[in-house]
Amino acid sequence: MNHDTPLSPLPLRQLSGIHCRVLTASQLREHGILPAETAERCRPGGPWQQVLPGVYLLHPGPPTSEERLHAALLFARHRGPAVPRQGGGQPEAPAAMITGLAALALHGFTTAPPLLALDRIDVLVARTRRLRSTGFAGIVRAVEMPVPQEITGVPTAPVPRALADAVAHLADASSVRRLLTEAVRGGHCEAATLVRELSRARLLTRPHVVDAVDTLMAEGRALAEQRLYAMVHHHGLPDPCWNVDLRLPGGPHLGGVDAYWPDHSVALEIDTRAPRHDQDPVRSSYDQRREHLERLGITVVHVLPRTLRDAPGQAAAVVRTALMASADREPSAYVVVLPR
Repeated sequence: MNHDTPLSPLPLRQLSGIHCRVLTASQLREHGILPAETAERCRPGGPWQQVLPGVYLLHPGPPTSEERLHAALLFARHRGPAVPRQGGGQPEAPAAMITGLAALALHGFTTAPPLLALDRIDVLVARTRRLRSTGFAGIVRAVEMPVPQEITGVPTAPVPRALADAVAHLADASSVRRLLTEAVRGGHCEAATLVRELSRARLLTRPHVVDAVDTLMAEGRALAEQRLYAMVHHHGLPDPCWNVDLRLPGGPHLGGVDAYWPDHSVALEIDTRAPRHDQDPVRSSYDQRREHLERLGITVVHVLPRTLRDAPGQAAAVVRTALMASADREPSAYVVVLPR
């Protein structure tokens, strides 16, 4: 035997034991099934069917939701040029992952339609791939592919990316609002992270998306404030003045903060910023306000919503350190504290 000797084909009877009975033409050839035999089996009334170009379902009935997912992935992976393997060797199958509404259904969104109700299964591929949407497989291109999450063995786009791809095809404002709200309320992702993804996809020029984002940011801030209250009381921090505006006596307004400890000159702000694509993140009004307060001797602590959710003890330690350090600082400028 030499390197040119063909391997013995796998027995056809082994196909019946495959968990998901969806195969490509090349996989069928590995089992010794020639294209003519495949075509014969896919004739009307035959035992097989072609569900996508080059992808075959090995039974005559309708495909299950799992089979449609795998068929769309196989179509995206095995059509078009392959990706060279790093360090040489045989090329790898092109990367692909489920995105859009199908991905949200896999993530467990109750506001996403069930998989079997979807006419289209979106698959995310690299921008350089030469693929077109066909049948129920919708091709979505990415400049930079995210790291997929494995859900029941299916590579799935992270929630922010999947939501952006879903929203791109939705014109109904209420559907968009329900999906975005569930993402935040259900703890799938933070509001700011999601809005940044929508901005990157240039979806914040659509009025119905902007309206949904306004609701989303309010939802995210309300949850973060509840977690901040719980953090202060659970970790035994002194009670601050909640949601106040700071102002110099007879002078300008300094801005609002989420919590302020006047005896320690420590302010806390929940950082829910989500700059849009046309906003300069280097010199935002948020940063200018922080610098102004710090020049007046007020320590500003920034807390991310995800820190309040996942590591409230860490956030409490930062606040406690700032409060303790106040005794070693020069007294701050006197400021007026007003309810916001």
